[in-house]
Amino acid sequence: MNIGQAARATGVSAKMIRHYESLGLLPAVARTEAGYRQVDERALHTLRFIRRARDLGFGLDEIEHLLALWADRGRASAEVKALAARHVADLAQRIESMQAMQRTLQQLVHECHGDGRPDCPILDDLASRSA
Repeated sequence: MNIGQAARATGVSAKMIRHYESLGLLPAVARTEAGYRQVDERALHTLRFIRRARDLGFGLDEIEHLLALWADRGRASAEVKALAARHVADLAQRIESMQAMQRTLQQLVHECHGDGRPDCPILDDLASRSA
């Protein structure tokens, strides 16, 4: 199938398919005599794998590692689990950081009168923390 069909079949844009191929996450796909990519079933499966990993928030380096582990039938599942556990810990830290941002913004919104007065605790806070 061509790259547009592969994009529709996997939910990965044609631009990202080309990008993943350039990074080596997706092995080079066959090309027609005119130079158009011809994506086979194996590449589609890899693209779906990448898409799911991206949906779970894995970075490209982590996905590269996961793809290598996926291809290695002799791998130890402990390595996969450790990688996923590190990602879970990273997600938890990012969630905690975002929740702290949310609490701060909620407090600032609560303190702002939101009327015709020019004073604004939100802007004051932003200005006081600038470098």
